[in-house]
Amino acid sequence: MVDDAHILSPATKASLESQLADLERKSTIQLVVATIPSLAGQDVETYANTLFRHWNLGQAQKNNGVLFVIAPSDHKMRIEVGYGLEGTLTDATSKLIIANAAAPRFKKGDYDGGVSRAVEDIITALTVDASEWKPQMKSESAPPLDIGNYATVVIFLFIMFMIWHISRRGRRTGGAWVVPINMGGGSSGGWSSGGSDSGFSGGGGSSGGGGASGDW
Repeated sequence: MVDDAHILSPATKASLESQLADLERKSTIQLVVATIPSLAGQDVETYANTLFRHWNLGQAQKNNGVLFVIAPSDHKMRIEVGYGLEGTLTDATSKLIIANAAAPRFKKGDYDGGVSRAVEDIITALTVDASEWKPQMKSESAPPLDIGNYATVVIFLFIMFMIWHISRRGRRTGGAWVVPINMGGGSSGGWSSGGSDSGFSGGGGSSGGGGASGDW
């Protein structure tokens, strides 16, 4: 737990550290929350992915790390997910957590409530059966399919998929390096603070851009 933006109360930080440590102890999943003063002009996706890799979150064999980054001055946040958890904490689920748990509370200035609720939902998504977690879609009668527009829709979706795929490959193989935030704020649970930049001593895990970003 790193609160370099100083937006969380001592009680909330203590509660989060306990939850993160308990998650790691029971499941070996390493979830870290980091609030930062500023993105310094970088996009939140690049920042979060690079910070995740710098800290080596998760175990090397499982790549089971998760990073929740909040930059209040930029009104940006991201849930970055390790390779090994992308099938459990999906991009869609991450987006849902950001939109429903964090963003509405951040808009009201309730950072304690927003971070706490988002962390609770992340842990739920990681530890509860997917059939229990996924929101039930409202059953509605679908209108008749317009065959004339079907080809256009398919082509559009294919183009969007290729753009996403190329963008994701770019994040996995390159991208600018960011200067890590000051890690002097401490660490959570089973983490040890050390190294030349006082960063987390992770387990060698990695991420390739899975997760979701949002703003408020």
